Amino acid sequence: MNLFRGIPYPEEVSVGYWGIQTSTIDWCEENYVVSSYMAEALNTVTNAGFIALAFYAIRDILANRLEKRFLIASCGFALVGVGSWMFHMTLLYEYQLLDELPMIYATCVPYWSIFSFGKTRRGSIMVGIQVTVAAAVITAVYLYFQDPTIHQVAYAVLNVLIIIQSYILTTRHVLNQTVMKEMKQIMFLGVATFLVGYMLWNLDIHFCGMWRRLRRMVGMPYGFLLEGHAWWHLFTGLGVYYYIVYLEYLRVHLLGEHEQFICIWHFGIFPALRRVGNSNHTVKVEDVSKTQ
Repeated sequence: MNLFRGIPYPEEVSVGYWGIQTSTIDWCEENYVVSSYMAEALNTVTNAGFIALAFYAIRDILANRLEKRFLIASCGFALVGVGSWMFHMTLLYEYQLLDELPMIYATCVPYWSIFSFGKTRRGSIMVGIQVTVAAAVITAVYLYFQDPTIHQVAYAVLNVLIIIQSYILTTRHVLNQTVMKEMKQIMFLGVATFLVGYMLWNLDIHFCGMWRRLRRMVGMPYGFLLEGHAWWHLFTGLGVYYYIVYLEYLRVHLLGEHEQFICIWHFGIFPALRRVGNSNHTVKVEDVSKTQ
């Protein structure tokens, strides 16, 4: 018996458990070939990593008494994962919107946070109004034209603006060079994982026929490793997590509270802020040197 022989893929099913597809997008993963209950099984289950990282971020925010703005952003992060799970499982339009639109709304929170820094209360409210109006316009335009490119471009522009502004604030307000280096590392990891995921996503789109042939050639489960959109979920989930931690790190410096926090790294991969002396995590002042 050949242990390395994959299980042949069954034929793709056009109409499955969830009925006729109503979404405007159907990704490269063949429909209902792994499970009769999931239109795109790998694209569905990889959202578990997205959701798990979001809830880990929420747990840390609550435990270390960080601002509610990060809690709201992380809840939006989790909602995107849930929406994406439902979308890929069903390929129904209403769940496509639950995947895509929360990506815009959740990003509006860090946008407001970054661009309202240093402004008066009135100025901060104006930034909030501006980004809310922008999100409403993006939603209306997208719902009217139903062109995924509109959503993708809007999401990319919001994130690029946040990254540029947050980097400017970092260079101006973070004076400790060791911390600056660590923050740049977190930003680099966040941007790099996003870009790797984006590259795999595009390869999945533009060379779909080749990937499908290769997957059927090697069989299951080996073909699962060739699902580019599934890898996009894993990489972007990690990228968003880095993104949130970076903004938390920057925020405590902007507020002058940085001496109350240290950054630790779980498994050398996952950074997290810890409040010094926090009984929930038993972080001591002398542990600071171990994390730098």
